[in-house]
Amino acid sequence: MELPAENKRTALLPLVVLGALLILVLTMFTVFDGDDDDSGGADAAPAATADGQNGADADSGSSGSDAAGNGATPIVEPAEVAEAHAVMAKYMAGLTTYDHTSKAAAWGAPLLALTTGDTQMKQTTVLPSGKEWATCQAEECSSKGAAVVERDAVIADDVVRDSGRTISSLVKVTATHTSGGQSSTEENEWLVTVKEDGGQWEVSGFDVFGLGNVGTSEDSGE
Repeated sequence: MELPAENKRTALLPLVVLGALLILVLTMFTVFDGDDDDSGGADAAPAATADGQNGADADSGSSGSDAAGNGATPIVEPAEVAEAHAVMAKYMAGLTTYDHTSKAAAWGAPLLALTTGDTQMKQTTVLPSGKEWATCQAEECSSKGAAVVERDAVIADDVVRDSGRTISSLVKVTATHTSGGQSSTEENEWLVTVKEDGGQWEVSGFDVFGLGNVGTSEDSGE
């Protein structure tokens, strides 16, 4: 027995709705899957670079290696630092090496040659004076100094004021004094500064470490 047309339409309606929903679901899957592919492609684009690193990481990695390696030029080369240290040690050891027969001019000349030769260095490169020197002569004293650079404190190149390269280092000085037949040893730490002039390192100042500038009288033993 054949169903009326109205009943046929009623029976087909759920199938039509189901088919439409199926098409809609398939369409949504296709669209979202395409978006994921596109975003994945965008993420993958910067992944490989010429140096095999990723995007920004590659840039930061190369700049870091430049700063730590060949890209960063040291202010003072190691060989030059060694030369500066030798000047510091020679000067500070010589400053504490003398005896009761020392004459100011002859004793001071080779030491001043290691300095900038300015007024400050002339005032500090001197023998003991006054009562101390008189006692030294009376007791036939002598002093033997040794100096060693312990570490660098500041290495700089002042390009603004065009004062050149300087190095300040902590220097330990050991002086053995003999006077009246008795000996004693004294150790002090000094912050010694050298500056470059014409390719040569010259002592430009020294301070007792942690105590500031130390000056001496211009009077010296004759």
